[in-house]
Amino acid sequence: MAQDKPKLLVVEDDEGLQAQLKWAYEDFDVLIAGDRASALTALRSEAPDVVTLDLGLPPDPDGVTEGFAVLDEIMALKPDTKVVVASGHGERASALKAIERGAYDFYQKPVDIDALGLIVRRALALHKIERENRTLAMRAGDDNTVLGSLITAAPEMIKVARMIERVANTSVSVMLLGASGTGKELLARGLHDASDRRDEAFVAINCAAIPENLLESELFGHEKGAFTGAVKTTEGKIELADGGTLFLDEVGDIPLPLQVKLLRFLQERTIERIGGRKQIEVDTRIVCATHQDLEAMIAEGTFREDLFYRLAEIVVRIPALGDRPGDAVLLAKSFLKRFANEINPNVTGFSAEALAAIDGWSWPGNVRELENRVKRAVIMAEGKLVRPEDLDLDEEGEDETQLLNLKSAREMSDRKVIRHALARSEGNISNTARLLGISRPTLYDLLKQYDLQT
Repeated sequence: MAQDKPKLLVVEDDEGLQAQLKWAYEDFDVLIAGDRASALTALRSEAPDVVTLDLGLPPDPDGVTEGFAVLDEIMALKPDTKVVVASGHGERASALKAIERGAYDFYQKPVDIDALGLIVRRALALHKIERENRTLAMRAGDDNTVLGSLITAAPEMIKVARMIERVANTSVSVMLLGASGTGKELLARGLHDASDRRDEAFVAINCAAIPENLLESELFGHEKGAFTGAVKTTEGKIELADGGTLFLDEVGDIPLPLQVKLLRFLQERTIERIGGRKQIEVDTRIVCATHQDLEAMIAEGTFREDLFYRLAEIVVRIPALGDRPGDAVLLAKSFLKRFANEINPNVTGFSAEALAAIDGWSWPGNVRELENRVKRAVIMAEGKLVRPEDLDLDEEGEDETQLLNLKSAREMSDRKVIRHALARSEGNISNTARLLGISRPTLYDLLKQYDLQT
């Protein structure tokens, strides 16, 4: 039925070409408009997915004034609509200008129906991808926004967030384990904000960023005259976080002598500033994080086992961005919106190729890498849409051994598709099966076969 077909609006004043295009696109619900007024009426009433637009419309059939006016109004009213503009011989500059103003692509006149059909179907595919991602983003902004500001649709990350929410109002120490750039500080802040300490201070310190000889003073403070340069009494980070939460990032970089003093604080809940003799009671909740293998460090004798168990009463393992299906696109869109507002308001979104590149990249640098690449792309983008080259993403090489093994390749493909479908369906089995085009029993079998969690 026509209402189930994607909608294509043909804005063209040549009646012969109108009929030809309508005949060529039987798989579309084709709407025809011969001038600006009828085009905008169709746009408002029918909300077409794709528009083909001849820039030469009456009353200026030999110019581009009317065509650009239609394009500008489409971009203002329905900016997600994909517009493909017509370009006659010698009019390439106008076509490129149209793309700068938001058009998706252009086609040459006289019309090659097959070539135009390919462009239109590519535009429709992009429109569908962006619509799905908008739906996913809205879910992430409502139901799937967890811990206040954490954007995720991945079941793995939602599970992490729910675990943090459950322990937030307890007094246990929490250790966040994950690779660099996975968002450990964001999760620590989320834990603090979800706790009954939310109205008190959240104090963060990166133990790897402070020289070893200064770290003790940063943590425990010092009295006036305790050492050269100590011109006044200074409270340390532990004391500043009294009543609140202290986040020790890269806790594995704390030197052994200072580990002993930190352990004593965790046992007694009192501190003594450098150069002081007074025991100061401090009520501070400790959350720590590291990307290092602390158990290996314990075996090597570089991290105290007793301190580890004091800090790791609850251990939360944070998945890498590459293991969180759908999140890279969601986060990229959020970063783009922020950086566009700050740096380059002309940028409005990603091209289909950029979305595919983001979704397919393994993100070895995790969320921090994604944020940096999107910021770079917003700066480098010449048009309204960010493209793969703006992100500086090249094709990643596949593991040749896995590609040569059909069974492994098939399993990898199945796992990826199922995980993405689960993320988009928020773990709902019926909706996931519908997205995948399979029955619920078949999906249950695949989940069991690949040991995937819902």
